[in-house]
Amino acid sequence: MTALGIGAIIGSGIFVLTGTAAAGEHFEAPSILHAQVMDIFWNLLRQGNLHGALMHGRPAAGPAIAISFILVAIACSFAGLCYAELASMIPIAGSAYTYSYATLGEIFAWIIGWDLILEYAVSNVAVCVGFAGYLKAQLAQFGLALPERWSSPVWADGKWTGAYFNVPAFLIVMILSWLLVRGVRESAKVNNVMVAIKIAAIALFLGVGGMLVHKSNWVPFAPSGFSGVLTGGAIVFFTYIGFDSVSTAAEEAKNPQKDIPFGIIASLIVCTILYVGVALVLLGMMKYSVFGSGAAAEAPVAYALQQLGARPIWRSVIIIGALMGMLSSLLVFQYGQTRIWFAMSRDRLLPAFFSRVHKKFKTPHWSTWIAGLAVGLPSGLVDIGDAADLSNIGTLFAFVLVSIGVLVLRKTQPERPRGFKVPWVPLFPIISVILCGGLMTGLTVITWIRFFVWLALGLVIYFGFSQRHSEFASGDHTGR
Repeated sequence: MTALGIGAIIGSGIFVLTGTAAAGEHFEAPSILHAQVMDIFWNLLRQGNLHGALMHGRPAAGPAIAISFILVAIACSFAGLCYAELASMIPIAGSAYTYSYATLGEIFAWIIGWDLILEYAVSNVAVCVGFAGYLKAQLAQFGLALPERWSSPVWADGKWTGAYFNVPAFLIVMILSWLLVRGVRESAKVNNVMVAIKIAAIALFLGVGGMLVHKSNWVPFAPSGFSGVLTGGAIVFFTYIGFDSVSTAAEEAKNPQKDIPFGIIASLIVCTILYVGVALVLLGMMKYSVFGSGAAAEAPVAYALQQLGARPIWRSVIIIGALMGMLSSLLVFQYGQTRIWFAMSRDRLLPAFFSRVHKKFKTPHWSTWIAGLAVGLPSGLVDIGDAADLSNIGTLFAFVLVSIGVLVLRKTQPERPRGFKVPWVPLFPIISVILCGGLMTGLTVITWIRFFVWLALGLVIYFGFSQRHSEFASGDHTGR
C-alpha cells in the first residue's frame, strides 16, 4: 500500500515545481487576475480596498517552501482518510466518481467526475511539460540541442514566448497513449521497481547536492512571510496528487481498517521527508530567485547541478531517475483518466463511443486517444505553472466534496458497512474542508475563473445531454 502511494505521488512535481514555487511569479502589468484570492479578501477585510493586494503575481516562498510541503501533507492526510472511507463503502474498485454515484447521487457524481477529468488531464499536462524540460537537459549532456522554438511552451508567465510548439511534451503522451491502447498496464512488481529507482535518484541528489549547499542561500528563509508559504503550498499541492490511489485498493487490502490509513499516512510521510530534503538542498545550492524563468524553471534540479559543476555521470543518473519517475506517473494517470471517461460513458453520462472497446486489444481505444490529445495538445502550448494551478484547484475541490460526502453519509446512511471509518467525525472531515479550502484561497483569481468556466461547461453538458441519456433517465439502473 505504501509503495503504491509513493509510486503515484512522486512524479515531476518534486523535480520541477519546487523551484517554481520558491521563486514565485511576477508580471510587469498589474492585474487583479494575478492576485491571490486570500490576499484580496484580507485587504478588503482589513482596509476596505485592494490597494495593498499583490497584483503583480505570486509572492516567493523562498526556502520556506519546505514548510509549505509539510502543511500540504497535513491537509492531504485528513482528505485521504475521508477518501478512504468512501472507497471502503463500495464493493468494487473505482474512483471518487464511482463512490459518489453509488452514495450521493448522479449530479454529485457528474460534478466529481467532470472535476476528475480536469485533475487527471491537467496534471498530466504539467508532467509532460516537466518531462520535456528534463529530456532537453539530458540530451544537451550528449551535445544534442533541441531547437528552443520546438521544445518550449508557447505561453509562459502570461505572455507569448516566441516558441511554436513543445514537440517532446506532445510526443511522449501520444507514445504512452499508443501503449495503453495495446493494453500495457503497470503491475505491482513493476511499480515497486519504479519506486525504488525514483527514491534512489532523489537520494543521490540529496547526497551530491548536499555537498554544494551554501547556507547563505537560505537567507532570507521566508522572504514573503506566511503569504508566500500559503501560496507555495497551493502550488506544490500538485506534488502530492496521487496519494488517494491507496484508497482505491481498499478491497484488495487484507485489513482495510488498518492497511488503508497506514498506506496513506506512511506514503505521505516518506514523500514529505523527500520533498523537504530536496527543497532545502536545491535552495541551498542556488538562490531561490534564480528559478523564476527559463531553463532554471523548466528543470531546476538539472540546472543547479550543471551550474555548480557536478560530475556529468551524477547529473545523468539523477535526470534519468527523474525521467523514469515522470514516465511512470504519466502512465498511471493517463490510464486512470481513460477509465474515468469509460465509466461515465458506461453510465450514459458521456457519449457511447467513449466506452467502446477495441476488438483486438480489449481496451477503450476511443477514450485513450481522445485523452491523449486532450493532454498532448495543451502540453505543447502552456508552461507547467498554469497547468499545475488548474490541476490543484480541481483536486482540492474534489477533496472538499469527498470530505463533505463523509459527513452527509454518516447522517443519511449510518448503518451502511464501512471497511474503514474516519476517526473523530465530524472533526476530521471539517478540518479537511478547512485546510483544502484554505489552500484554494492561495491560488490566483484567474485560476478560479478558469475553474468556474470548466464547471459551468460541465453543467451545460450535464443538463443538455447527460441527464437525458443517463441510466436514471431511461429507468435502467438495476445495476446500481
